[in-house]
Amino acid sequence: MSAGAPAAALVIAAALALTGCGDSDPGSSEPELSVGSVYMPQPVSDSMAAGFLVVANTGGADDRLSSVTSDVAGEVTLHTTSGQSMTEVKNLDVPGHGKLVLESGGNHLMFEKLKRKPKEGDKVSLELHFTKSGPMKVEMPVKSPTYRPTTTTKSSMQSSSTSHH
Repeated sequence: MSAGAPAAALVIAAALALTGCGDSDPGSSEPELSVGSVYMPQPVSDSMAAGFLVVANTGGADDRLSSVTSDVAGEVTLHTTSGQSMTEVKNLDVPGHGKLVLESGGNHLMFEKLKRKPKEGDKVSLELHFTKSGPMKVEMPVKSPTYRPTTTTKSSMQSSSTSHH
């Protein structure tokens, strides 16, 4: 009789482990995405612009940014930067419990075939498409051509800029 009890405990443990992989617990098995630090430096060119943002994933599953569409551009492409060279890629990973950071000098978006030239103070609408998560609509503010976000003063910059409105 005692030999049956450990076997039953193993069956219950295995069943519990399997249910943890289902859709019943979205916190651990699904990507949970949010977007922040979104901006576009005012483009110097009439045909191209760069865009930067951070996709945070608090879920346990990886996801991928697979494409981006925008009302301002005929095409939006994903790029990685290594040293001085920029390479177009089909998608960018958003790791579980991690971030995809698109920043100046690193991975970034390129807005090509601009339909209009965004000016500082404008907002550009874009939609991010992922391989697992649903599409996300994002408003991207256009900043000065020399704008650079700083991590140390970001909170004080945001609070001072919001108080002027």
